[in-house]
Amino acid sequence: MVQNRAMALDVGSHRIGVAVSDPMRITANGIETYKRTGDDEKDAVYLADLANKYAPLTLVFGLPRNMNGTYGPQAEKTREFAALVGKYFAGEIEFYDERLTTAAAERVLLEADVSRKKRKNVIDKMAAVIILQGYLEYSKSRAH
Repeated sequence: MVQNRAMALDVGSHRIGVAVSDPMRITANGIETYKRTGDDEKDAVYLADLANKYAPLTLVFGLPRNMNGTYGPQAEKTREFAALVGKYFAGEIEFYDERLTTAAAERVLLEADVSRKKRKNVIDKMAAVIILQGYLEYSKSRAH
């Protein structure tokens, strides 16, 4: 079977949620919540190495937008970080609107009765899953 995975990153200033799809791009699965070191280069190398381990064709970055659709300073930071990761990753880099993904992840975790302490540790990973699942569904609709 041809590997056609996608990987999503929910980039925050302290943590980065990571999710990967199955080879057929049907489901998104959370991998980890990476705690940032404060060194963007080191973080980019780690994430590119992780991506290379799963061998996705596409790396999807959640791109934060304001509710009115405009891009703010966090979107610019995400684009710059994506470019840095792209130096170490040979595949395609795409962006996907991540508005409300953290809120949606919080809601899912609350409904699952996950404790506040555990939520803090998995919220970014869950947000990456939501970004990736949205991207996969959007890609499928574009292909038809």
